[in-house]
Amino acid sequence: MTVLSTEDEGKFLMDVRGEQIGIVTEVDPIEQVAYVDPEPSLTNAWIQSLGRGGAGDDDIEVPSENIATITDSEIRVDADLSSEE
Repeated sequence: MTVLSTEDEGKFLMDVRGEQIGIVTEVDPIEQVAYVDPEPSLTNAWIQSLGRGGAGDDDIEVPSENIATITDSEIRVDADLSSEE
């Protein structure tokens, strides 16, 4: 099982094809959910990379059971979430 932490905020969320879905704006470590902005502006992406942002109303909720891997710069899901938008 993949474990999410607040250190994952600001990482890019990638689908199974390696395409960027969005950027992680917030992580709820207790509920194990990542909130992802599917269309971050350049400024918002920069703020998120510094860990200074928060989840918005249009953010996608990604539970940890849908996450395949976490690296230093990205979170990769085991499904194609981009088609769900």
